[in-house]
Amino acid sequence: MWRKEESNPQSSPDSSSQSSNPASVAKAGGSSPISSLQTSGKSPACVSQGIKIKGEVVGTEDLFIDGIIEGKITLANSGVTVGPNGKVKAEISAREVVLRGVAEGKFTADERIQIWHTARVEGELKSQRISIEDGAELRGKVEAGRASKAPASDSSGQTKKNDTSKAPESTGKHSNKATDAATAGAD
Repeated sequence: MWRKEESNPQSSPDSSSQSSNPASVAKAGGSSPISSLQTSGKSPACVSQGIKIKGEVVGTEDLFIDGIIEGKITLANSGVTVGPNGKVKAEISAREVVLRGVAEGKFTADERIQIWHTARVEGELKSQRISIEDGAELRGKVEAGRASKAPASDSSGQTKKNDTSKAPESTGKHSNKATDAATAGAD
């Protein structure tokens, strides 16, 4: 049986020159090299072709979908990409949504929604920025830009109007000093 320790007889545990390779450092420390491997923060989780998910997907990592998902996808501060072979019938909420395949549902992105020319999209889209490539199919409702502040309404549901163009009537105690001064000089 082959052993790693026997193949490198010159290295000893008390040797001052140690390898800079994290896997070999982990082996020297006695732990498994697999447990010391770090996953890249840039590689997304994948739902590949042939995989079908029904239900709710929640997470904090980017997600690439080339399979089929039906349900709800919530990825706060992450991106969702529906690949060219992906089919989604879902409510998607994420930082960024990229649609390249078939997508139906409600899509909400904090930053942007990008629709490629290969996409067929039906539903509601809401984001600060939305880009649609020439050739993409889109049917539905689109809301782009920052959310506008709605006018304040009173308890009866009617919109209040703040009209500051007219000076208030002078009624003794609550009079307008500028108006009172102007009328006093006219006498």
